[in-house]
Amino acid sequence: MQERKTLGLAAVTGSYVLWGFLTIFWSLLAQVNSVYILAHRVIWSLVFMGLYLVLARRWGEVKGAFRSRKTMLNCLLCGVLITVNWGMYIYAVNSGHVLQASLGYFIEPVVVALVGVVAFREKPTPAETFTFLCAVGGILFLTLRTGTFPTLALLVAVPFAVYGGFKKNVPLTAQTSLFVETLWVTPVALAFSFWWQSGHGGLAGVLGGASFWLLPACGVVTSVPLLLFNRGVKEIPYYVAGILMYINPTLQFLVGLLYFHEALDVNQFIAFCIIWVGLAVTMADRIRRLRQEKRDFQASLRKE
Repeated sequence: MQERKTLGLAAVTGSYVLWGFLTIFWSLLAQVNSVYILAHRVIWSLVFMGLYLVLARRWGEVKGAFRSRKTMLNCLLCGVLITVNWGMYIYAVNSGHVLQASLGYFIEPVVVALVGVVAFREKPTPAETFTFLCAVGGILFLTLRTGTFPTLALLVAVPFAVYGGFKKNVPLTAQTSLFVETLWVTPVALAFSFWWQSGHGGLAGVLGGASFWLLPACGVVTSVPLLLFNRGVKEIPYYVAGILMYINPTLQFLVGLLYFHEALDVNQFIAFCIIWVGLAVTMADRIRRLRQEKRDFQASLRKE
């Protein structure tokens, strides 16, 4: 049992680390149109997940999904939302806004909590309420001080948070769900890909050098972290997964500063600090709850 938990922890941690460094991968394709990259991310994710489902002998799950109109509709909505999230993230990286992308992923758990309150009538803890207020405060401070709203950060955060809400209504495994979601948007991705190539000298005119090989790798870098996360999250408490979640935006933030050498002005730093204070309160509360659950569990074992 302990070995499975250790492997689960390693898998979830690995998924967040890979997501955190994914900014570097997209930057290698900076010379390619962002929408064209997004189209290939959709196409190759479909191919990779299709191969995985065949090799894992789980194709029956896909056939079952097609029997439910509600499931297919939810997968369509999820496909659109995750495509917007992917697209905004790629655009943010390749337009020199990695810090904005990391801000979006710092805000994203807060938006997820807000979706839970509005859509599912969930009751946030006092710590989560404080974190939400800090996130709002950070955004307002940045807007008032700079005169610009962090639109790109929210366009990264909001679609993914809403995507998670719709996923609660999808009775499929993460692998099957991702396959069906990308299946819905692949026709559009293929149409754009062919249209873009036809207007820019064909495939050879669009791609050159390593780009030709990096685009098929989009499916791998998209799907492997998801598979690791899906594998590991089953073995560890969800509180732990929630705490580890902040590895991703933290690494993105550090990559933006140290690898891409993006400038972090005083106003951005203060806004980040306001949000970090709120996140620290929620993380401390989750750790306290996790420890309390462990003590309660041990106490119940002693009684038995």
